[in-house]
Amino acid sequence: MGHNTHRLGIEWSRVAKDEKTWNESEWTHYKNVINELIALNIKPIVTLNHFTIPVWFMNKGGWLDKNSCEYFTQFAVKSMEKLGDKVEYWITINEPNILAILGYYFGQWPPFKHNFNDTLTVLKNMLKAHALAYKMMNEFAKNNSGTLSPKIGIAKAVTAFHPCSLFSFKDRLAAHSRNIFHNHSFIKSLVKGKIFLPRIKQEKLIQKNTIDFIGLNYYFRQFIRHKKHCTKNHFGEVGEVCSPEHHPKAGKTTDMGWEIYPAGLYEILKELSVYKKPMIITENGLATKDDTLRRNYIHNHLIQIRKAIKRGIPVKGYLHWSLLDNFEWAEGFSKRFGLIGVDYLTQKRVVKDSAKYYEFLIRTRKI
Repeated sequence: MGHNTHRLGIEWSRVAKDEKTWNESEWTHYKNVINELIALNIKPIVTLNHFTIPVWFMNKGGWLDKNSCEYFTQFAVKSMEKLGDKVEYWITINEPNILAILGYYFGQWPPFKHNFNDTLTVLKNMLKAHALAYKMMNEFAKNNSGTLSPKIGIAKAVTAFHPCSLFSFKDRLAAHSRNIFHNHSFIKSLVKGKIFLPRIKQEKLIQKNTIDFIGLNYYFRQFIRHKKHCTKNHFGEVGEVCSPEHHPKAGKTTDMGWEIYPAGLYEILKELSVYKKPMIITENGLATKDDTLRRNYIHNHLIQIRKAIKRGIPVKGYLHWSLLDNFEWAEGFSKRFGLIGVDYLTQKRVVKDSAKYYEFLIRTRKI
């Protein structure tokens, strides 16, 4: 299909029996996968933590534990030791804000908590974990010949936040607050070397600029409204009244209920260019059984990326989500994101027409 890069994850619980014991046969598995990719001239981009954590780490408190950054850094450095001679691009943590908010505030994902202070603690510990891992991974590469000089980033979920009503000051303020917290705070903290989170003392991280590239997972726009007093819930609400169906110029929605809004990708790329870091679209796609809609989705989002590149915004890569139909957390196998369809009973794979169109774009470099 012409792909020249592939993003994959190392399952922490698969390689680490506990904080001191490693499963060598599982490291061999990942080495074999990466060797095969390289043999096919496909560059691996390796993600270290994509939501799931080992049970032993959970029993210690998971990302709430004060020592979580040390446990994660051990895993990150071990990954460098095992795979650093083959892998150049690393993503430490996938969508830290999403895990923290859905797992610790809205309680929709494990560990099903409803505590904003826990949400902020998890984000703080993830910031510390990334920064420490960045430092130690680079030190390992420097001191071990044959290890590639790593490029280390995160995969950050970003959303285009628009006020439900342009005439409402509270709606505009709430949309702005969400944008700062959700899209900027984690990245800004890593660039500046200080923790920029609400209610958290602005303590320093181990060093500045612990990020070589910004990975962006972009899917949709949300309309934000604010019914309450400005001092309460200043992030506003995403509710039925401000859903895409109530905005006549809004785009179609996917099977996840997410509005298709390609222009939002350009908006966010332009906004995040202030950090002067290379950017890679690490996820962009949709859940749908309408493959024509997927084809148009790819086309229209790449148009926005081309627009950004022409204006000097440093976009260095694009990864569609997902290669195969996948397990989508709370929704299970019911949502179809794949360029390649999967029959879950027979495991038969079907390359969709949208995948062939994507192949054409890759091979011709023409939109």
